[in-house]
Amino acid sequence: MKTIVSVLGVLLILSGAVWVLQGVNILPGSVMTGQIQWAYNGAIAILIGAAAIWYARRK
Repeated sequence: MKTIVSVLGVLLILSGAVWVLQGVNILPGSVMTGQIQWAYNGAIAILIGAAAIWYARRK
């Protein structure tokens, strides 16, 4: 179970990073490009992913 939560956390962090980069217009090629709301959503996804990894790794 800890492995699944950790993998989901990593996937959330990676997808959140893509959303942030597209939201701030660094990574073009999507309807999300240049939309600042996606940068906020990506930051939230990164935080949730980090919390999931922390939760999975605690004793």
